[in-house]
Amino acid sequence: MSDWVLILGCSTGHGGATAKKLAEQGYGIVGFHFDRGELKKEAEKTKEEISSLNGGNVVFWNTNAASQETMDKYIPQIKELTGGAPLKLLLHSIAFGTTTNFFGDKPVNQKQMDMTVHVMGNSMLYWTQKLFEADLLGKGSRILGLTSEGNYIAMEGYGPVSAAKAVMEAIIRQIGWELGQYGITANSVQAGVTPTRALTKITDRWEEWIDYTKKRNPMRRTTTPEDIANTISLLLKPEADFINCSIIYCDGGEHRSGMV
Repeated sequence: MSDWVLILGCSTGHGGATAKKLAEQGYGIVGFHFDRGELKKEAEKTKEEISSLNGGNVVFWNTNAASQETMDKYIPQIKELTGGAPLKLLLHSIAFGTTTNFFGDKPVNQKQMDMTVHVMGNSMLYWTQKLFEADLLGKGSRILGLTSEGNYIAMEGYGPVSAAKAVMEAIIRQIGWELGQYGITANSVQAGVTPTRALTKITDRWEEWIDYTKKRNPMRRTTTPEDIANTISLLLKPEADFINCSIIYCDGGEHRSGMV
């Protein structure tokens, strides 16, 4: 039986690339996405590609992964898929939140702020609690959440997401501290600016961001989803058993580079 991984936000971008990479290595893939129209077709294409890589050990569910009802409904089905064995990985890659400023013509409101922090931050905790309670996390399991430089740098329209990322990082540190005694580790992976669908939602100036990043980054390019997938693959190896409560930077040194 294959080891299984659970990816929240699996259809495109970092989550999709990671799903494909781990499928190549023989992992079974359980993925959640929340797509409609053409984006739903893209998710189906990703699923088909994964199926061809790992012999069909893939299940995608198109629903709101941040909902407690979703967790309660599907965790028993995940346990059936794994045969009761713990997951190798829980990856939080959900990129859905409000991108607007705190002040101005359309300042963020409480409903938007609460939604963003819940979906992109707090939901990591609730998934982990429920999976642990169901014995789907155990020795050797990895818990990873994707973060960004916006977690500590202020920028146009990014305030709500920045707050959510900071919350997620704090949650991950605490998870690692509490579950480390069971051989379960929890870390954040910080990507650099990456040309993905999520980036186009953050700013209308995303092309400028990409051009600027290529000049600023020591390696003169942007991060790719495949870079993140490769990093996550490394973190699943036994040699990474002692990496815990940390932020892993996969950005070519971008976060250490000054302005150009």
